[in-house]
Amino acid sequence: MGHIYPVIKPFASQMISVSNGHDVYLEQSGNLKGIPVLFLHGGPGAGLSPLYRRFFDPNLFHIIGFDQRGCGRSTPFASMQNNTTEDLLEDIEQIRQHLGINKWMLLGGSWGSTLALLNAIRRPQTVLSIVLRGVFLARQQDLDWFIQGDGGAAQVFPEHYQEFIDVIKDKLPEKSIVDSFYNIFVNGDELTRAHAAKNWCMWEERISLMNSSVQEQDLCQNLNRAASLAALECHYIKHKCFIEEDYILNNIHKLKNIPGTIIHGRYDMVCKLENAYALSKKWREGQLLIVPEAAHSASDPNICDAICHATDAMAKFLKEREQ
Repeated sequence: MGHIYPVIKPFASQMISVSNGHDVYLEQSGNLKGIPVLFLHGGPGAGLSPLYRRFFDPNLFHIIGFDQRGCGRSTPFASMQNNTTEDLLEDIEQIRQHLGINKWMLLGGSWGSTLALLNAIRRPQTVLSIVLRGVFLARQQDLDWFIQGDGGAAQVFPEHYQEFIDVIKDKLPEKSIVDSFYNIFVNGDELTRAHAAKNWCMWEERISLMNSSVQEQDLCQNLNRAASLAALECHYIKHKCFIEEDYILNNIHKLKNIPGTIIHGRYDMVCKLENAYALSKKWREGQLLIVPEAAHSASDPNICDAICHATDAMAKFLKEREQ
């Protein structure tokens, strides 16, 4: 899989009580005395995958990861209540204070890139540097690209898109695609919710890789992930990710002097490349790396390779800056 670090296990894990009845799962790996780095997973609702620990040299980094509200090992599972972008940002800050970290590096992919940027805009004094993968700016055009029939992804994968919306076709056009799915996730019976979650996740998986061969039985191996990913992504998209239009680009000047690397697959169909390009034009310190023959998924070997090289380079840069 190109340049990637060996499998490691956390040296510590725990549940952290955050606000409004939520508890989030937190784990630490690597070198406790190394460069602290917070990994922010995608979705919303995807949860942590063990793969993320392999993006960092475990001798150089103190690797921190957590399952965002409602997914992975965090509880209550798949809950939309008190689950907003603001809540997640407050959880990030609570984790930083809980671990006694003054400044840390951020690495976020997809929705995790959104959180990394928002956190850095909100608290730039706590951020050493940023590495992003598959940038998502949460603008209306970015939501439409992923979810709408006239969006970019549906135009490239029309047959998969038709399978995606099959479960709600009798609700259209009276209700929007997002509202139709949302109604199922909130009010539908268990079987219909499972069908909708399967369709949602199959759509995303099929457009995440250059040559995806995902089958329905593959999702059956992790039904919990499918349930939280579909419900929480729909919840956030319905509420426009709880972010003002163009908020990130309008506030990116607050990242002045924070070094960053922006990694994006040329053929990313989940988050269009224009996200990363527009960000790089506004954020002078953010170096854009377009990965040829790569799509969205962090498991893409070319994306893995780019992330590991970026964290290696960032560790070297931060060490040299200390001297």
